[in-house]
Amino acid sequence: MAPGRLERVLEYERRFWARGVSQVAGVDEVGRGPLAGPVVAAAVVLPEGVAVEGAADSKSLTAGERKEIAAEVRRRALAMALGAASAREIDRVNILRATSLAMARALRRLPSSPGHVVVDGLPVRDLDWEHDAVVGGDALVHSVACASVVAKVCRDRLMTRLATRYPGYGWETNMGYATRRHRQAVRSRGLTPHHRVTFGLLQMDLGLGEAGEG
Repeated sequence: MAPGRLERVLEYERRFWARGVSQVAGVDEVGRGPLAGPVVAAAVVLPEGVAVEGAADSKSLTAGERKEIAAEVRRRALAMALGAASAREIDRVNILRATSLAMARALRRLPSSPGHVVVDGLPVRDLDWEHDAVVGGDALVHSVACASVVAKVCRDRLMTRLATRYPGYGWETNMGYATRRHRQAVRSRGLTPHHRVTFGLLQMDLGLGEAGEG
């Protein structure tokens, strides 16, 4: 990566590195919207001056690109950790709180406490870490972009494995999202232990009326 582009990509992190804060943890999650599976978060701390070529909002990348970039993040990151909250936890505490649980678990699994935390989107209630929240952070903050890719690859891999245990729902391709095939399978096959039973679309598909998403 050319020096000028490197500086632009790392503009957010450089503000903290310049003040002596060496460990800036970018945090992002994937899986808030699906009908099945966990919500997964990643926390990534990059070494000062290090950027990963191609890292961006995971939704803008192909599956192959994500896998390559996630592997490069693992090789180059100063520290990296994952956290998740299960479908049962999502049903019990609601998706927003489950998201904060997943992020907190990822941060706690870092080998040392970061000097600064930045998350994608709005401030995360109950995170237990002081943090900056940057809307569109997975496109604006490089460590958050790296976390976005790592979390997406991890969750997709998990849903693909679950698809072999629970065939017919199409999780190997829809990753638990509310595709037509997935919803038809719910109506014909019923729920699995990995479905979020409080989510409104599932309630409707099961003929239980319109319920909120937890």
